[in-house]
Amino acid sequence: MNIPKTPTGKKLNTKGWRQEAALRLLLNNLDPEVAKDPANLIVYGGKGKAARNMEALQKIIESLKSLENDETLLIQSGKPVGIFKTTEESPRVLISNAQIVPRWATDDYFWDLERRGLTMFGQMTAGSWIYIGTQGIIQGTYETLSAIAKKNFHSDDLRGKTYLSSGLGEMGGAQPLAAKMAGASSIVVEVDRSKIERRIRGRYLDTWTDDIERAFSIIRESSDKAPVSVGLLGNAADVYPEILKRNILPDVVSDQTAAHDLDNGYIPSGLSLDEAASLRERDINSYRKLVYNSIVKEAEAIIGFKRRGSVVFDYGNDFRTRAKEGGFSDAFTIPGYVPEYIRDLFEVGSGPFRWVALSGNPDDIYRIDEEISRQMSDNRHLVKWINLAKNNIKFQGLPARICYAGYGEREKIGLLINDLVMKGEVSAPVALGRDHHDTGSVASPYRETESMKDGSDAIADWPILNALLNAVSGATWVSVHHGGGTGIGNSIHAGFVLVADGTEEASMRISRVLNADSGIGVIRHADAGYERSRELIGRGVKFRTPYFE
Repeated sequence: MNIPKTPTGKKLNTKGWRQEAALRLLLNNLDPEVAKDPANLIVYGGKGKAARNMEALQKIIESLKSLENDETLLIQSGKPVGIFKTTEESPRVLISNAQIVPRWATDDYFWDLERRGLTMFGQMTAGSWIYIGTQGIIQGTYETLSAIAKKNFHSDDLRGKTYLSSGLGEMGGAQPLAAKMAGASSIVVEVDRSKIERRIRGRYLDTWTDDIERAFSIIRESSDKAPVSVGLLGNAADVYPEILKRNILPDVVSDQTAAHDLDNGYIPSGLSLDEAASLRERDINSYRKLVYNSIVKEAEAIIGFKRRGSVVFDYGNDFRTRAKEGGFSDAFTIPGYVPEYIRDLFEVGSGPFRWVALSGNPDDIYRIDEEISRQMSDNRHLVKWINLAKNNIKFQGLPARICYAGYGEREKIGLLINDLVMKGEVSAPVALGRDHHDTGSVASPYRETESMKDGSDAIADWPILNALLNAVSGATWVSVHHGGGTGIGNSIHAGFVLVADGTEEASMRISRVLNADSGIGVIRHADAGYERSRELIGRGVKFRTPYFE
């Protein structure tokens, strides 16, 4: 089967805009500009897929085209298994990906099931059909680096600082541009030259070299100390120790390889890409041993940088867990980025909210940019981000925008967008959604819920409640996934998409869903003892909180 091109414009290919949005965003996830490996339905994050196999994809497309406005399609790990008569207010699609009974939730068991065609790894936004390319993580990286500027350098930005990291894949590819937008120059190590070249084509990366000294020279020689980004061709397990050996001290150090996926996300030191693929195929245990050894080498170097004064952090890719499994006992002295830098945002219901122009017309996104900047001008940080994004980010696939927006702000933005569609100032409906990496939608003790104040890191009721609440509030589709971000056995998380089609009914759904979705994040953090969450509730919210009233 050839994957169809994503439809654009105003013409419907389905029986309603909510079904149409699901069809377009599913296919957008698999657009060659967007997906890592569309031929194998892999979107990003190791083997995060949009559908289980080609037959399942074809059946999903057929189902969405025939789906009535009062029916709901069920997707079981990337496979359409049923269509039920529900109501017009109900979600058009319900998705569950990669759920495994906890005792059996191990890599070996899950991936054996996956090889047998019985399940699918959906990552976060891959299998929930709201991936928007590398842009999807760029503001999270920007917010993290901005928080580092404030907390560690007592500055509004990282001007004059150097950021060293690794991985230029679907998520890691955001790093050089995010660093530049935060004022820092960056060197990002990548073993695959094609990924470096792709990031240069997409304007996420300025230049590249395969020489360590040359990489740092490019930064030193940058005119007027303007931030510059450099892709450094090499293996992080070799490059990090060598930089440390040369007494070069970057200001900030991290890693964003897909280390959570031992078999596909980290190439061992000493092997070319082809050699790695060959060894992986014939002797997976030997391959994994080499991966562990390499991750340990890199982790030891990161701790070396920390001891010499660099700010270091784990970016939630399960890097520390893999290093510890490989025998490096000090791995978790590398701080996680959520408790260190992002939790302040989560406490007030703020997280990665996004919207996608179903028309395919970039002008629709620019008109929304303009209106947000006008109506929310008091939020200077948000307006600054919108302007930075407009001036720096090249769209992949359907035009989209992302911003961190807190409780109340998402609802305001959603209603604003729906009003623009209603007035015809945006040419077609817009899909509203978010990453699963959010304030109240995830249980992930190695990332989003690491080091919760009350020790509730592994409590997974919250993402389930989030999904249920979004479904009954009228989201267009809702998903519950296992394993995204930090791997099988390590996370449960939920997502939603909601269509702003310019109708009064959409306005009501937007108010309900966007209030509920970030509101439960406020409750989750208030319940864990965070004062800013409780203070927000005390100032007045559009939900009741029996424990905090």
